[in-house]
Amino acid sequence: MNLFEAVGRLGHEQVVFFHHRESGLRCVIAIHNTALGPALGGLRMWPYANEADAVRDVLKHSADMTHKAALAGLNLGGAKGVLIGNPETDKSEALFRALGRFIQSLGGRYITTEDVGTNAEDMELIRQETRHVVGVPQLVGGSGDPSRFTALGTLHGIRACMEFKLGHADLRRTSFAVQGAGQVGYHLAKSLRAAGAKVFITDINEERIEHAVAEFGAEAVPMSHIYDVEADVFSPCALSAVINEDTVPRLRCRIVAGGANNQLESEELGTELDRRGILYAPDYAINAGGLMNSAIELEGYNEDRALRSVARIHDIISRILTLAARNNIPTWQAARRLAEERITALSRIKLPYGGR
Repeated sequence: MNLFEAVGRLGHEQVVFFHHRESGLRCVIAIHNTALGPALGGLRMWPYANEADAVRDVLKHSADMTHKAALAGLNLGGAKGVLIGNPETDKSEALFRALGRFIQSLGGRYITTEDVGTNAEDMELIRQETRHVVGVPQLVGGSGDPSRFTALGTLHGIRACMEFKLGHADLRRTSFAVQGAGQVGYHLAKSLRAAGAKVFITDINEERIEHAVAEFGAEAVPMSHIYDVEADVFSPCALSAVINEDTVPRLRCRIVAGGANNQLESEELGTELDRRGILYAPDYAINAGGLMNSAIELEGYNEDRALRSVARIHDIISRILTLAARNNIPTWQAARRLAEERITALSRIKLPYGGR
């Protein structure tokens, strides 16, 4: 891939490669936009097949984080970090502390937090070398695992979608097909069942499915059949690119709203959902609860403030849906328009974040 061409096309400010031979550290951090403030983004650890795949991943996800933070009303920019390695076998104290020193060298332009393949304990190791990290365990003053807040925000957004599409927000009258019973999917499905909703659930891990069935009475569905389930809401909470050319014709839902990142394989498929009369809640808008929770940590963590912040996702989704309907455009376009309008407006009064 042509790195400078890709960076220029997506509008990134900075892409940094970190390497530390002794610890095995190979990391790429992409800072997309700091017009609103320092760039916050998760640190993903994944055994990428090659370095080009890692770079493509970090560039796309960091740009999405800019839009996520802007829509959430946060004074933060967008970034992402990727660690090339197997999270099951390649983690070490030396690796994360070496990364913490590199992050410190960026002077606060990048703030890291957990993501796929990393956790609060990893963030605590990074914190020993830099203060530019959130999502550390609650025992040391952090906010801990953000997945509960991602799920809660997703639920607020789902209610907004139901009001717009179904004319009510009564979960007892609504059925859900939840894809993924990991941290976010588990919390979402549990909350839905507690409110009386009918929940179908699937996951690549059979033990997770069995746990969801036994604990709160979800109905298990094979992984390959989840798209065919007749439910009011399809809620992707695991894999990326699950809305693709193969799955869209199979969907039997009226709403797509879930906690997974990058649900659309391409933006054109968001337009296709709209053409088919299926309401799509833009993923980076509806799943911003974890980011909102982590942002509170920067000012001194308070769970009540985090809960109030996450509740705003209902109104954010409602604004997106109203704008899309008023202008006869797909919801993904409406979300991007709102995010970019805020970035543009504040860019006129602020320079890129230079650190402290």
